Amino acid sequence: MDGKTRSAITPGTEVAIVLKQDQRTGKTTNGIVKDILTKSPNHPHGIKVRLQDGQVGRVKEIFQR
Repeated sequence: MDGKTRSAITPGTEVAIVLKQDQRTGKTTNGIVKDILTKSPNHPHGIKVRLQDGQVGRVKEIFQR
């Protein structure tokens, strides 16, 4: 599932994000969502989140448990 819809992401969800410095390469970083930073229900580039380790980026993939 892609990360463009806010309702699909909750704190504790495992996701793959693209960090700001990795936007050109598209390299993803995996982690667990701590906070959802995007307020709108949808975002074309992905919902911005903060991971539990403090990294911030846009969600590219949501992992199902």
